[in-house]
Amino acid sequence: MRYLTSSWRLLCALTLAALMAGCATKTPEQRARGEIFDPYENTNRSIHAFNRGVDKAIFRPASKGYVKVVPAPVVTGFSNFAENLSYPGQALDFLLQGNPREAGIAAGRFLLNTTYGLAGFFDPASEMNIPRVDTNFGETLHVWGFGEGAYVELPLYGPSTTRDAVGVVTNAITNPLGFGIVRPVENVGVYAEVLRRMGDRGNFSDTVDSILYGSADSYAQARLIYLQNRRFELANSGSGSTLDLYADPYAEFDTGTDVYDDPYEDPYAQ
Repeated sequence: MRYLTSSWRLLCALTLAALMAGCATKTPEQRARGEIFDPYENTNRSIHAFNRGVDKAIFRPASKGYVKVVPAPVVTGFSNFAENLSYPGQALDFLLQGNPREAGIAAGRFLLNTTYGLAGFFDPASEMNIPRVDTNFGETLHVWGFGEGAYVELPLYGPSTTRDAVGVVTNAITNPLGFGIVRPVENVGVYAEVLRRMGDRGNFSDTVDSILYGSADSYAQARLIYLQNRRFELANSGSGSTLDLYADPYAEFDTGTDVYDDPYEDPYAQ
């Protein structure tokens, strides 16, 4: 009961933080210029330097060794296990978004892979052509109308926004299979997620290295790629987010023609 009470208090605090974050928005001039909203850039760059240092000293070599020593089917199995643990939380998020069909798919994949897939190490659901689904509380906040907020980089996690940062923490404390405060040994979801990320880091090492160590400004490069990919994901989810990173997020409320519909059109040509 104490854990549930603490969780709900933290959830309320995070929701309030999301509401407050919505107050930090672009000015009309910034929106017109299509600027990336990064008011905490100095702090973000410090955190990015820290994350980059941890990656270079620990995570990068550990991940490369992990995928080199551990057989590929085992690496895939741990990734499947981590993904399977996320499905109960995803089912809840889909319900909160008003998507019962996707919630049923997430619940069905969890039940099938947990039973016939040996706790999720195997993926019989995909073999039966049950589609993969993916969501989080950040997307739930988006559906509820919360703005993206400022760009932030989280320690040991990486690029995010104020809205998605709230989602990350909320998903961590509300997934019953993901995080145990009282007994750290029960944090099987955390350990599985670390292994999943190690597998991804090792398998896509060249791509990640080109961003972190091959870019003239790795912070700006990571920020751009994250925002582009995140907005693309939200657009494809059918929740109405814009595809264009530099599009005006308030354009959908205009009564006239949106000059940003064509990303290659000169907005001053008229």
